[in-house]
Amino acid sequence: MCGIVGVVSKHPVNQVLYDGLLVLQHRGQDAAGIVTAEGPSFHMHKGPGMVRDVFRTRNMRALMGNSGLAHTRYPTAGSAWSAAESQPFYVNSPFGIVLGHNGNLTNTEQLKTELFRQDLRHVNTNSDSEVLLNVLAHELQESATNYKLDPATIFAAVSGVYRRCRGAYAVLVMIAGYGLLAFRDPYGIRPLVFGRSETEEGYDYMVASESVALDALGFQVVRDVAPGEAIFIDQDGNFFSQQCAQNASLNPCIFEFVYLARPDSVIDGISVYETRLRMGESLAEKIQRQYRNLDIDVVIPIPDSSRPSAMELSKHLGLPYREGFIKNRYIGRTFIMPGQGIRQRSVRQKLNAIAMEFKGKNVLLVDDSVVRGNTSREIVQMAREAGARKVFFASAAPPVRFPNVYGIDMPTREELIAAGRSESEVAREIGCDELIYQNLEALIEDVHSVNPRVTSFEASCFSGMYITGDVTQEYLAGVETRRREKAKMADAAAASTQLDLGLELVD
Repeated sequence: MCGIVGVVSKHPVNQVLYDGLLVLQHRGQDAAGIVTAEGPSFHMHKGPGMVRDVFRTRNMRALMGNSGLAHTRYPTAGSAWSAAESQPFYVNSPFGIVLGHNGNLTNTEQLKTELFRQDLRHVNTNSDSEVLLNVLAHELQESATNYKLDPATIFAAVSGVYRRCRGAYAVLVMIAGYGLLAFRDPYGIRPLVFGRSETEEGYDYMVASESVALDALGFQVVRDVAPGEAIFIDQDGNFFSQQCAQNASLNPCIFEFVYLARPDSVIDGISVYETRLRMGESLAEKIQRQYRNLDIDVVIPIPDSSRPSAMELSKHLGLPYREGFIKNRYIGRTFIMPGQGIRQRSVRQKLNAIAMEFKGKNVLLVDDSVVRGNTSREIVQMAREAGARKVFFASAAPPVRFPNVYGIDMPTREELIAAGRSESEVAREIGCDELIYQNLEALIEDVHSVNPRVTSFEASCFSGMYITGDVTQEYLAGVETRRREKAKMADAAAASTQLDLGLELVD
């Protein structure tokens, strides 16, 4: 999960790109980067941390040009920030090309071999985004005649990318001297939307991960980029689009609606906020059917993404809704923090319980999902320490029992608390008196009902069914092995840093 935004304008775009990244900050906190195009030249700045920490006035002044793209990076598990792997990526052959990518390729290793042995291209990092960039560069070279590009040539190159690349990807590309290219994988797993703003000189265009970026910056949403579609906007603001993949189908990631996306976004015609309201309603119906024996005094959300579901649940159950936790907004989202230890330490810094809402009460805590269980366990303990008599826990999503390989940080079963455990066993693990999960069928219907034209979703983390059809047990085993190795390296680096700090304090 990363955030990407691209703009083609009649005016300088550095501020618009920066503001777009701020709106998409929830999609990644590890690193951020902006590249702008000024004629045939690129200007780039990127670095580790939050958007506000990466860019200073001097950096923004250097980002000249009327078109560009920006990226905010989501950290992969067990990995520290690496300057080499921050985005956007750049190559200068056969054209100057920069790329920002949201998602994950599932055939990265195969593509690396092809690039080295067949395409004679070198990949310098472990990032699948750099692989994707080099595949596109090669396909542009193969499609271009006399190193000249036009929309038809560019779309032919994207068709080549679709034939070779598997997995989930929403991509923005700047081609020096030509314009902005955007395309979405043939399954439509990761979101991508475009819009425009009318000016006296003509239309300005924006493409972004979520519609909220367009809304916040005064762009009118035109539509989502279709699965397998490429759009190209040249430097003069001329717009072109073409379906470049065969047998494309729309299967948006259902976890976007559960947790990842902002509630004020609309993805593939589906309001994220409305889906979360419906999740609360269907969860209330399940409680009425199967858990009528629970003596619940109050419903309390775990901020922030579970709030709409908790409000609707309390309404349908006829129970009081209370804000029992206050969130420190200067602590990062624990789900996307690298390293188990950092996640656990940050929970109590992130949330503080209001004791009067818990003391002597049977509370129903509502969260969007339970992934690793560390945050849930800490929150249940906080509720008990605040005086709760009983603590019930409801998840607006089904049990997360399978790895996700399409760009979300939960790719190994051993880290998922529900993998291999029953609901009662998970309840004991997190310390609650009763655990209530949403049903997958109900979740799918909650999202589908908002836009009945969308009939299929990527829900592999709940079902174990991988929509791209190329994810084998051998592939998953390889991912888990690499993840464990990265985690060990990250833990060793963290321990070394703590030791160094301790020695400095002693000195």
